[in-house]
Amino acid sequence: MKRVLLTIALVATVFTSCKKDATSKIKAENVAQAAVRDEAAKKLPVIEFEKKEHDFGTIQRGTAVETVFKFTNTGNAPLIITNASSSCGCTVPEFHKDEPIAPGETGELVVKYNGSGINQVSKTVTVTTNTEKGSELVKIKAFVEEPGK
Repeated sequence: MKRVLLTIALVATVFTSCKKDATSKIKAENVAQAAVRDEAAKKLPVIEFEKKEHDFGTIQRGTAVETVFKFTNTGNAPLIITNASSSCGCTVPEFHKDEPIAPGETGELVVKYNGSGINQVSKTVTVTTNTEKGSELVKIKAFVEEPGK
């Protein structure tokens, strides 16, 4: 029993002596750097589209169409689009990859659709960005008819 109490007392002494030295090891320059880093981490870009969906209406099968999704960086850090991928090969997004868009600036995402399919068609494009959310979806739709109808 005495050994257990002696061991507990020894461990308690070691831990309390470490606490006294901890505050003396803090460097003011490290605290300042951490504050700057934490403040920078709060600054994020925000992508805001004028529209998130476009309806081409009725089109003839095989007729290529395209639309432009305009957006603005409403955040407080440069916006970077790293990728844009469609839900199928018939839809092709075009954008300026890895080109920073400053806060307040605008950009465009062109989406081309080759008119394949039949009847009501709906496609999505996933836009991968450096925003807090990490990605956004835009959609296109059309009613595709056989030629001659």
